Amino acid sequence: MCELLALSSRLPTSVTSSLAAFSQHRTSADGWGVAFHAGNDARLYKEPELAADSVWLDFIQHRHLTASLIVAHIRHATRGGRSLANTQPFSRELGGRIHVFAHNGRLDTIDADHAGEWSRYNPVGETDSEVAFCILLERISPLWSGGIPSLQARTTVFTNFAAELRALGPANILYADGDALFVHAHRRMQANGDIAPPGLWRLERHCVRDPDVAPPGGATPDLCRQDVVLFASVPLTNERWVPLAEGEVCAVRDGRLLRTTASPLAHRAIKVPAGAEASFTPDWTAPVV
Repeated sequence: MCELLALSSRLPTSVTSSLAAFSQHRTSADGWGVAFHAGNDARLYKEPELAADSVWLDFIQHRHLTASLIVAHIRHATRGGRSLANTQPFSRELGGRIHVFAHNGRLDTIDADHAGEWSRYNPVGETDSEVAFCILLERISPLWSGGIPSLQARTTVFTNFAAELRALGPANILYADGDALFVHAHRRMQANGDIAPPGLWRLERHCVRDPDVAPPGGATPDLCRQDVVLFASVPLTNERWVPLAEGEVCAVRDGRLLRTTASPLAHRAIKVPAGAEASFTPDWTAPVV
C-alpha cells in the first residue's frame, strides 16, 4: 500500500535527509511527491517514478528547503496507471490558498456512491484518492467565503467526511490547507498481510534546539526552541510512537496537537525495538526529557 508522511512544526525546518531515507522505504513504488507549504502557496514536487532514483530529491537536498508544514506520499498503484496526474499529493486552490491532500487505502465505489457531488473541483487523473479530495473541497468550500474558517468548523467537516469514507474502504488521510494539518487514521496492510489498524502513527517532539532552524536576525538559541508533530504510516525511529486509533482525527498547527477525537486511553505509546524501525533519520534534535 501507499505510504504517508507529514510534519507540522513551530518553526520552519529542513527534512531533506528524512526525505532521502523515506524515498528508500518502498523500492516498488509507482510515484512519489512532497509538498512544502509556504504561506498561501506550496512548493510541490512529484513524479511517477521510483523515488530512490529521482534527481529531484537531489535538487531538494541541495536547495535545503524549509517549511513548517510538509506532506509527502509514496504511491503503490491500485487504481489508475503510473502517471503524473495520478501521483500524490494532490493540490487545489480554495480561499486564495493552496490545499494539499494525500490518501492511503482503497475507495473502490466512491464514484458511484458520491456521483454528482463535485462540480467546481474535478479529478485530473483516475484515482479514487483524487475523487475523495475533490468531494472534500466541495464540502468545505462554503466555509472559506470570508477568510480562514475556525479550526472547529474545518475539523467537523473533515471528520464527518472521513467517517463516510471509512464505509468504502481503508482511508488514511493527510489534508493541509496552509494553516493547519488534518489527519485521519483508519486501517492499512500490516506486516502479516492483514488489513487492520493502526493506519498511522504519531510522534511529538518538543526540542531544545532544532539544528536546521537558523536564529532569526541573530537571535539567541532560545528563540529556536522547536515543537514538532510527525505522522507516518509506520514508526520511523526508535522512539515512543503513538498508534492512532481506528477512525481517529487529529488537527495540528505549528507543531502542536490541537484536537484529537480519540480518548487518551486509546493512546499507548510504543517504543519501537532497536532495528525494527524504518531507515529514517530525523533532521531535528531529540525531545526534551
